[in-house]
Amino acid sequence: MSSTEVAAQVANMYDTILILDFGSQYSHLITRRIREAGVYCELLPCTQKISELKFKPKGVVLSGSPYSITDKDAPHVDPEV
Repeated sequence: MSSTEVAAQVANMYDTILILDFGSQYSHLITRRIREAGVYCELLPCTQKISELKFKPKGVVLSGSPYSITDKDAPHVDPEV
Protein backbone atom coordinates (compact mmCIF):
# COMPACT_ATOMS: atom_id res chain seq x y z
CA MET A 1 0.00 0.00 0.00
CA SER A 2 1.45 3.40 -1.00
CA SER A 3 1.81 6.33 1.39
CA THR A 4 -0.84 8.21 -0.61
CA GLU A 5 -3.34 5.39 -0.09
CA VAL A 6 -2.55 5.25 3.62
CA ALA A 7 -3.00 9.02 3.94
CA ALA A 8 -6.35 8.79 2.14
CA GLN A 9 -7.54 6.03 4.51
CA VAL A 10 -6.52 8.07 7.56
CA ALA A 11 -8.16 11.20 6.15
CA ASN A 12 -11.39 9.29 5.62
CA MET A 13 -11.33 7.99 9.20
CA TYR A 14 -10.98 11.46 10.77
CA ASP A 15 -12.16 14.98 10.10
CA THR A 16 -9.35 16.44 8.01
CA ILE A 17 -8.15 19.97 7.36
CA LEU A 18 -6.51 20.65 4.00
CA ILE A 19 -3.67 23.19 4.00
CA LEU A 20 -2.85 24.59 0.57
CA ASP A 21 0.70 25.95 0.41
CA PHE A 22 1.20 29.08 -1.69
CA GLY A 23 4.89 29.29 -0.80
CA SER A 24 4.59 30.60 2.74
CA GLN A 25 7.55 30.04 5.02
CA TYR A 26 5.06 29.19 7.80
CA SER A 27 3.16 26.34 6.10
CA HIS A 28 4.93 23.59 8.01
CA LEU A 29 4.55 25.49 11.29
CA ILE A 30 0.81 25.88 10.66
CA THR A 31 0.56 22.16 9.89
CA ARG A 32 2.40 21.23 13.07
CA ARG A 33 0.27 23.54 15.25
CA ILE A 34 -2.97 22.14 13.86
CA ARG A 35 -1.74 18.59 14.49
CA GLU A 36 -0.63 19.55 18.01
CA ALA A 37 -4.22 20.65 18.62
CA GLY A 38 -5.28 17.07 17.86
CA VAL A 39 -6.64 17.70 14.38
CA TYR A 40 -5.52 15.63 11.39
CA CYS A 41 -4.36 17.74 8.45
CA GLU A 42 -2.67 17.36 5.08
CA LEU A 43 -0.28 19.92 3.58
CA LEU A 44 -0.46 20.02 -0.22
CA PRO A 45 0.71 22.48 -2.90
CA CYS A 46 -1.69 25.21 -4.02
CA THR A 47 -1.86 23.56 -7.46
CA GLN A 48 -3.70 20.55 -5.98
CA LYS A 49 -6.97 19.85 -7.79
CA ILE A 50 -9.77 19.28 -5.29
CA SER A 51 -11.41 16.74 -7.60
CA GLU A 52 -8.26 14.58 -7.39
CA LEU A 53 -8.30 14.34 -3.59
CA LYS A 54 -9.11 10.91 -2.17
CA PHE A 55 -10.78 12.53 0.85
CA LYS A 56 -13.23 15.34 1.56
CA PRO A 57 -11.68 17.97 3.85
CA LYS A 58 -13.78 19.54 6.61
CA GLY A 59 -11.89 22.80 6.18
CA VAL A 60 -9.22 24.50 4.10
CA VAL A 61 -6.35 26.75 5.19
CA LEU A 62 -4.74 28.91 2.49
CA SER A 63 -1.14 29.48 3.57
CA GLY A 64 0.05 32.76 2.02
CA SER A 65 2.93 33.54 -0.23
CA PRO A 66 5.30 36.39 -0.87
CA TYR A 67 3.58 37.05 -4.20
CA SER A 68 1.03 39.79 -4.60
CA ILE A 69 -2.45 38.61 -5.50
CA THR A 70 -2.47 41.19 -8.27
CA ASP A 71 0.70 39.86 -9.96
CA LYS A 72 -0.03 38.14 -13.26
CA ASP A 73 2.22 35.20 -12.29
CA ALA A 74 0.75 34.80 -8.80
CA PRO A 75 -0.44 31.26 -8.02
CA HIS A 76 -4.19 30.62 -7.93
CA VAL A 77 -6.26 28.09 -6.04
CA ASP A 78 -8.51 25.57 -7.77
CA PRO A 79 -11.91 27.29 -8.31
CA GLU A 80 -13.65 24.29 -6.68
CA VAL A 81 -12.29 25.40 -3.29
